[in-house]
Amino acid sequence: MTGTRLDEDFTSSVHVYEPHRSGLPRLRPYVRELWRRREFITELSRSTMRAAHTNTVFGQLWLVLNPLLLAAVYYVLVTILRGGADDDAAERFVHLCAGLFAFYFFAGAMQTGASSVVGGGKLLLNLSFPRLLLPLSAVRTAFFRFLPTLIVYIPIHLAFGQPLNWEMSLGVAFLAMLTVFGAGMAMIFATLQVYFRDTASFLPYLVRIWLYLSPVLWFAEDAPDRFADWMIINPLFSLLGGWTDLLVRGEIPSASLWIAAAAWSLAAFIVGSLLFMSREREFVVRL
Repeated sequence: MTGTRLDEDFTSSVHVYEPHRSGLPRLRPYVRELWRRREFITELSRSTMRAAHTNTVFGQLWLVLNPLLLAAVYYVLVTILRGGADDDAAERFVHLCAGLFAFYFFAGAMQTGASSVVGGGKLLLNLSFPRLLLPLSAVRTAFFRFLPTLIVYIPIHLAFGQPLNWEMSLGVAFLAMLTVFGAGMAMIFATLQVYFRDTASFLPYLVRIWLYLSPVLWFAEDAPDRFADWMIINPLFSLLGGWTDLLVRGEIPSASLWIAAAAWSLAAFIVGSLLFMSREREFVVRL
């Protein structure tokens, strides 16, 4: 762990590395220090984006082209599997774009957050700070990579003849819940990856399976009847289902979808943050 002599306020320059029994730190000073160092999240995120060339024109363009090309590929595959084009082809493609943009935002937040602690080994060894800043910075990076795709979605929406509705503005609520859920999952997998390095190899397969099980390639009402009752245990069913209902169709989701989305996002964030904070003082000796 990284010990300090100033009551764990992360202000000492004295570092002691030794095994530490897991347990939660005192939450009030921890949250206070987390808030005081919020600029660290911004600067670390900006440096990550500069390193990935996402602040350049072509870098930003690829952030849009990648999910857009994937939407086109998946649309062709789904059309072939369904036996040809159907009457809702335009709505289906817009739904694919909206779903994939949001899904890849979530997947990016979870995957980059999962590697944030292991990848930040030198920072952990040389600086004393709340380690929760690392996955939160990864979530910020994923969000700003997502913004260009959100801007591009509107012309796609209009080009394919979908109307603009005031209900679309409520999609911000589902986007916020998806962000909170992504942050929670990033914290959980960041903790797991410290102890089990193979988590990095496992995550891409989990992401791909999760994509197929979520209402991205298909509409929520297209779920087979035998699986309909089980869809609620998939967090992305409610989060992405509500997002696409509002953004694509301008339909306000049912109350059960709102409740499930809020419950999953809060549960993931609470479990993820408590798990991360309870183990973070062990991270240095595990890296």
